[in-house]
Amino acid sequence: MQESVIYQDILPKGEERGKKQEALELILRLLARRFGTVEPETQQQLRTLATTQLEDLAEALLDFTRPSDLVNYLANISPPPVNS
Repeated sequence: MQESVIYQDILPKGEERGKKQEALELILRLLARRFGTVEPETQQQLRTLATTQLEDLAEALLDFTRPSDLVNYLANISPPPVNS
């Protein structure tokens, strides 16, 4: 089964989804620890980001000192690619 074309096609997609979910969960935990509750609207906006955008945000949030830093960051990034 692991050698099948379908399996080989599905596996990377599943791995990417898992990576994105882990990045999102970590970012939400870090933001909650630093600023308290993350607004549902902000959480939804974070869910739309591509994995690479979440990784970039993980680095950037180390420099955030107030919740408005996150809002400004999200307002200034480009929309995620269609295939994320």
